[in-house]
Amino acid sequence: MIDIDDATTIGQAFFSACARYATHSLLAVPANPARAYDPEGREITYAEAADTVRGLMAQYRAAGYGLGHRVGLFLESRPEHLLHKLALNSLGVCCVPINPDYRPRELAYLVDHARVDLVVVLAHRLEAVQAALALTQHQPPVRVLEALADASLPAPATPAQAGDPVGDTPASILYTSGTTGQPKGCVLSHTYELAAGHWYAHQGGLGAVREGQERLYNPLPLFHVNASILSFYCMLLSGGCQVQTDRFQPSRWWAEVVQSRATIVHYLGVVVPMLLNQPTSPLERAHSVRFGYGAGVEPQLHAVFEERYGFPLLELWGMTEMVRPLCDCQAPRQVGTRAFGRARPGLDACVMDEAGQVLPDGTPGELVIRHSAATPRRHFFSGYLDNPEATADAWRGGWFHTGDVVVRGADGMFHFMDRRKNIIRRSGENIAAAEVEALLLTHPLVANAAVMALPDDVREEEVLACVVLKQGAESADTARALFDFCHQQLAYYKAPGWLWFAPEIPTTGTQKIQKHRIFPEGSDPRTLPGMHDLRAFKKR
Repeated sequence: MIDIDDATTIGQAFFSACARYATHSLLAVPANPARAYDPEGREITYAEAADTVRGLMAQYRAAGYGLGHRVGLFLESRPEHLLHKLALNSLGVCCVPINPDYRPRELAYLVDHARVDLVVVLAHRLEAVQAALALTQHQPPVRVLEALADASLPAPATPAQAGDPVGDTPASILYTSGTTGQPKGCVLSHTYELAAGHWYAHQGGLGAVREGQERLYNPLPLFHVNASILSFYCMLLSGGCQVQTDRFQPSRWWAEVVQSRATIVHYLGVVVPMLLNQPTSPLERAHSVRFGYGAGVEPQLHAVFEERYGFPLLELWGMTEMVRPLCDCQAPRQVGTRAFGRARPGLDACVMDEAGQVLPDGTPGELVIRHSAATPRRHFFSGYLDNPEATADAWRGGWFHTGDVVVRGADGMFHFMDRRKNIIRRSGENIAAAEVEALLLTHPLVANAAVMALPDDVREEEVLACVVLKQGAESADTARALFDFCHQQLAYYKAPGWLWFAPEIPTTGTQKIQKHRIFPEGSDPRTLPGMHDLRAFKKR
């Protein structure tokens, strides 16, 4: 594998890998006749990638781009995104991926906040960029990807800084999707990105990565840290190939996995029930997958999935601010318990209360992490862009506060419970929204569910379940049946006191539920027509 240290830059690692693994495939696009690009699929070797990246570097360099500049990439999940990122990072330019699901106001915020020096965009996305720029104060030049070969790039408004990139040079700014307020820009250095890939490539156990042999299928988008950094640099440093599809499609999953000869697949929890709901197919056992790597599988579905498809789902924990994951990848695993691994050298972890006191094993609290006592911030994100206060608050007490509620067992294993913001406080009881959601998803009528807190004049908060039905009438009888289902299997106070039938649950591009978008801003969901009040049935 490619050796790195904290001084190694992305360009150095990339060209070292290209020299070592020249004939291996670095990137692959699975065939899809319905897709607008590469319908027959595509393979890009390390040598071919090196030639392309050198050409792009020459083009950007000739226009004056270099250290200190930022370029927005609106290239969806196409391989061109990674090739342009490699070229720009090699010159010291920081890349700002653009989420194609952004509305004009959201994209305008990113442009103004990141103050990008250039936007490179796909032709069919140009109108979206123009709509956003009509709202911005900052007005960067825009170039269409398809026209780059025939047109010179505009010069940046300010010259590049002197010198070459180093380990601490920003490589990416990724915007996190918060539930309220504006997203924060996470600044990620060359050292951070390479360290993430190196950590993954050397984790061992059931998730061992074999040099030069792995083909990693990732259905997650390239504006997300999982695909653009964690899996990509793991493959780059180990001579593997990233198989990058355009988006997750349950009906095409097994065809793409089998045809691309994938040995590793990445997933999110939402993927699991969608695949289990697909009809049985010979392809689901014709694959070469050694393990799945992801987070959020519902406990009731974990073993069911592994039994049906014949490979382990290795549950992990990570986030944009620190994506070197903890992972339950050592035998014996704790399947169906939301286990995501133990602390290991290079990633300290413990559980704290709101006062910053370490909690005993078995007590739920906030997961806090650091590299080590001596170097707490090593291999973490560099900070939130132009927000030192938020950065300092996240690092209070010398630990990074994740906002995730977990519990650690006596054996040192961490188990996920919920995001702190998704804890419902009812009459002194803490209720994990994820627990209620997981149960609702096992009901034969339920296609999707999101659970959240509603204000309650007596009990502080009450449980609200928003449910998308597979079938059946959105009636009071159905609402009562779903309540009874929960009430029979959960402590009485965890059952939904309110229930709302929704046509759909809004999600981000990475399929994370956006609960704040279910109801109109400023509205009281309790007053909406069709809201079912079930509080009278909540009895011991």
